Amino acid sequence: MGNAQLQSIHIHPVKAFRSVPLRECVVEPWGPAGDRRWVLIDDGGKVVTQRQQPRLAQAAAEPLPGGGVLLSAPGFNPLAVAVPEPASTITLQIFRDKVEGVLADAAAHAWCSAFLGADTRLVHMDDPAGRRAVDPDFALPGETVSFADGYPLLLTSASSLDALNSLIANGDHPHEGPLPMNRFRPNVVVSGTEPWAEDGWSRLAIGQVRFRVAKRCGRCVVTTTDQVTAERGREPLLTLGRHRRIGGKLVFGQNLVPLDRGTIHVGDPVRILP
Repeated sequence: MGNAQLQSIHIHPVKAFRSVPLRECVVEPWGPAGDRRWVLIDDGGKVVTQRQQPRLAQAAAEPLPGGGVLLSAPGFNPLAVAVPEPASTITLQIFRDKVEGVLADAAAHAWCSAFLGADTRLVHMDDPAGRRAVDPDFALPGETVSFADGYPLLLTSASSLDALNSLIANGDHPHEGPLPMNRFRPNVVVSGTEPWAEDGWSRLAIGQVRFRVAKRCGRCVVTTTDQVTAERGREPLLTLGRHRRIGGKLVFGQNLVPLDRGTIHVGDPVRILP
């Protein structure tokens, strides 16, 4: 573990949109600053992700000063969306959770609806400190999360991806590999560890910021979605089902909860803590 380091950092300003690589990032209690503070909902108030709309992989959201986002997609004019003024909130449903958020302006709704060809609205999480709790089955009291699937950060390992790609190469659909890391939509990618070493971690430090490992990450159909073309295949779920079925889930990566506020940088050492 002496050479383990932070290989890359990624945020997703709008949930399900393309990831944004960073050289450094402020870690807040609910996750990386600017990560998944925005989300799309359908006309019934349910969150829209690549599970329902794989085309979201082709939409981008660049962070703007003050927390806004610049939306862009092939064939569409970019649109700058500011953080909405404090106002009454609406209730949206993200998986089993009902969460409060503030609607963006009408231009943002129109842009997103035109892109997807379906009525959608863009919502901002105004108060991540108090809007949504981490799954109580795996949380400590008071831990909160943004519009991420369930936990403040997702960590993956470069060596584990190499090992997975080797398994795919020897499987039934080798032409689908090797897969890039963006299929797994992590926040932090570590290098210099043994394949699957993260299975045994309970705490770690990236630079000066400590994290608690909450649980392994169960994977879904989004991992089969090409993050450039939005086309779907069968991998990696087929191979994960054969080799990484743990506790009834197909797992790759670890969900983290920060124990400190601080800034992490690409190249920071990664230390495994007792």
